[in-house]
Amino acid sequence: MLSERIRRVQPSATLEITAKAKALRAQGKKVIPFGAGEPDFSTPAHIKRALVKALEEDFIYYTPAAGIPELREAIAEKLERENGICYDSEEIVVTPGAKMALYAAIQVLVERGDEVLIPSPWWVSYPAMVELAEARAVFVPTYEEDGFRLLAEAIAEKITRRTKLLILNSPCNPTGAVLGREDVRAIAEVCQDHGIFVLSDEIYEYMVYDGAEHVSIASLEGMKERVVTVNGFSKAYSMTGWRIGYAAGPREVIKAMTRLQAHSVSNVTSFVQRAAIEALRGSQEEVKRMVEAFDQRRRYMVEELRSIPRVSCVMPRGAFYAFPNFSAYDRDSFRLANYLLDKAGVATVPGAAFGSEGEGYLRLSYATSMENIREGIARIKRALERYPKKFSGS
Repeated sequence: MLSERIRRVQPSATLEITAKAKALRAQGKKVIPFGAGEPDFSTPAHIKRALVKALEEDFIYYTPAAGIPELREAIAEKLERENGICYDSEEIVVTPGAKMALYAAIQVLVERGDEVLIPSPWWVSYPAMVELAEARAVFVPTYEEDGFRLLAEAIAEKITRRTKLLILNSPCNPTGAVLGREDVRAIAEVCQDHGIFVLSDEIYEYMVYDGAEHVSIASLEGMKERVVTVNGFSKAYSMTGWRIGYAAGPREVIKAMTRLQAHSVSNVTSFVQRAAIEALRGSQEEVKRMVEAFDQRRRYMVEELRSIPRVSCVMPRGAFYAFPNFSAYDRDSFRLANYLLDKAGVATVPGAAFGSEGEGYLRLSYATSMENIREGIARIKRALERYPKKFSGS
């Protein structure tokens, strides 16, 4: 009954852990939520007011498939002001979430037999999106000793005559790695030399720490015509449930993505688009406060993780995740994650959910309260003291 392409796509590898955590909560047990992929802050009030105003003005009907002109203009202003990339509104499409922008870009850029390079560990939906386009995902490993930075030479080693696209994600989910300007420049040179297109997922761009700089690869000389830049409002403005993102890129690609959107989801919710204009043009103080809070939590969480015997953890320079190495206790990250949930009431995401390079690691989100972080790490410490020796090898 089902198509072959959907049968090849596997469910999220984290569903089992998520379902168990929900069941424990339903039993009245307190579960510390380190698995969250969304900010724990409310959407800023001025953005909510803009949505209510749009509703009161009956801005409730269909909009152009690519998004309302005022929002596309506001996005163009933002990309020029903050990212150093000049686009006109015809080179921008507004999508129901950044995820849809990524999906649409892959659909219009690759076809059966093409190869798509994906840094590993990877965000869980990248390989599935490539699979649905009937292309082949080729994983480029990154390592803890390099701070999980994607290296240009590692990309070059994976290129073949079928390589069409590189997916770039900086700041990175799940590792928190941020590529420096020289890293990005070296990657751009490899892509130019081999005629490879880049899909740049920049959804965590505002979540950078310790003086790290977010660099949009499309801003580098010679790259604008071979990059689709994807971003959105979910992380920066705590608008995960609002479902609004965007893509900017070459006119032909954006037109194709708009055509796909017109025949699938039609358009982003009209009044949400009005609110997004206010997000971009209104006060950014709440964004700054949220990032400052994440920074404090990040430092505390990593310091506490590093205090656990035999655990190492790279200090993340971006996003809101820590990616500690628990392989001294168990190389099987799913088994360890299940143990911590069952015995400690702490929900984490197994590193293997993000590819083979993630095995032995867990992803812990610090998009939760400092109280939860303190209690959660304390629970992990106590649970690991009792971890079965047959798994830890000690």
